[in-house]
Amino acid sequence: MSDFLIRPADLQAQADQQAILHLTEVMSYDSPGSPQPLPAAVKQKLIQGLQAMPTTLILLAWRQDQAVGAAVCFWGFSTFAAQRVLNVHDLIVQAENRGQGIGKLLLAAVEQAARAGDACKVTLEVDEENAGARRLYAQLGYVGADTPGKAGRTFFLAKRLAPV
Repeated sequence: MSDFLIRPADLQAQADQQAILHLTEVMSYDSPGSPQPLPAAVKQKLIQGLQAMPTTLILLAWRQDQAVGAAVCFWGFSTFAAQRVLNVHDLIVQAENRGQGIGKLLLAAVEQAARAGDACKVTLEVDEENAGARRLYAQLGYVGADTPGKAGRTFFLAKRLAPV
């Protein structure tokens, strides 16, 4: 039996809001190449912004009364499959809790939510340098998002519109 409880976050609950803010701060310090604190403006707007997004799904991993991980997800839609897609935008596990299966538990809960929501797939992105996360994702069956019948790989690209 696992020491961890995985459950959907209640974005109206103070404890869950604090857990999300804390874990997002943890992730900002764990960022490859540029560890830094979460900007105050982001902290101030984060919960309200998540609440305003009707596609938000956040799963929290708890050990007793301490949040130790999160999967921040957003529902999308595949025009090619005419079905929902669940994107894992952030997968966060506190450094001192890694290697205990929390990431696997969170991703299993994500997959369960995706299946229950009639999604055709779960998507995510990973930093090329994050070898541990890449191993985990490969172990769980995540592969490059190649399009059947077409040559080449699909890349995740971004264009910043404003400084964060």
